[in-house]
Amino acid sequence: QARLVESGGSSVQAGGSVRLSCVASGFTDRRICMAWFRQPPGKEREGVASIYTLGAGNTFYADSVKGRFTISQDNAKNTVFLQMNSLKPEDTGMYYCAASSSWCGLKSEADYDYWGQGTQVTVSS
Repeated sequence: QARLVESGGSSVQAGGSVRLSCVASGFTDRRICMAWFRQPPGKEREGVASIYTLGAGNTFYADSVKGRFTISQDNAKNTVFLQMNSLKPEDTGMYYCAASSSWCGLKSEADYDYWGQGTQVTVSS
């Protein structure tokens, strides 16, 4: 059974850093893209960053995190990371890992076939 398991969420002060990990297992089909979404308290889930798992591994970021967050992957370990630096209180939320077999956009959750359970990141001012 395909699974995505996130880890690394924590509570930090503004300006701090957190590194999230997502381990994929049990997949029988090709995952073209891996992404991170987040859901702030009381708001809808939004795309944060995505990475193509093949080729050059092109990456995409939401404007709100460009220059502060970095998505990367270790294909040998089926793991995707999200390094988050210069964190702000508005980065607070549940962070979800997602996998797609077709697209790498950040606008639509429907592009993603598999989701993890999420890991909480809380940034205090």
